[in-house]
Amino acid sequence: MFGIGMPELIIILVIILIIFGVGKLPEIGGGMGKAIRNFKDASNKAESDTPEKLEDKKET
Repeated sequence: MFGIGMPELIIILVIILIIFGVGKLPEIGGGMGKAIRNFKDASNKAESDTPEKLEDKKET
């Protein structure tokens, strides 16, 4: 995973805990989850809309 091993991930997690604190982590995780979900939904919608648009262009 991009050359990041377990020790590096632990160090990053500790730094995040120091910066944001334990209380903010659920909020940050929830926000990131919503952002990822919205991105996936938008990309899936774009993929499903693309064939319809191509068919419309062929008919005209």
